[in-house]
Amino acid sequence: MFDIRLIEYGSCDYQAMVSLRDKILRAPLGLTFSDEYLQQEISDVLIGGFEEEKLLACCILTPVNETTVQLRQMAVDDHLQGKGTGSKILRFAEVYALENGFRELMMHAREEAAPFYRKNGYDVRGEEFEEVGIAHYEMFKRL
Repeated sequence: MFDIRLIEYGSCDYQAMVSLRDKILRAPLGLTFSDEYLQQEISDVLIGGFEEEKLLACCILTPVNETTVQLRQMAVDDHLQGKGTGSKILRFAEVYALENGFRELMMHAREEAAPFYRKNGYDVRGEEFEEVGIAHYEMFKRL
């Protein structure tokens, strides 16, 4: 059974989340997380997807303003990619954002992930840009 829930900053689940994000998002680009970067997440909404208590997917919600929240650091373990896991995490994040007063969810989507977000109802806003050395698009969805 796949269980999606909020994660407490600094907990063992949070450490598993950092490890998963590092494996899927950072290490392939030769990047690491700094302590300063991770400390900024203390007030973010941390979401994890678990199978038998093992973290296999995650994302972060960071408020941009009163009506917009940014989805960041979406990661799904290799063996679950393409099986609907990311869409489940995304739906959980959307419902959470809507229930907490946000009206728009946006993200900086890697070029390779843009088709996934399009399939889930997101549109591109603006031109392609570079972040962490690779092409990204700002994408958004009205909730």
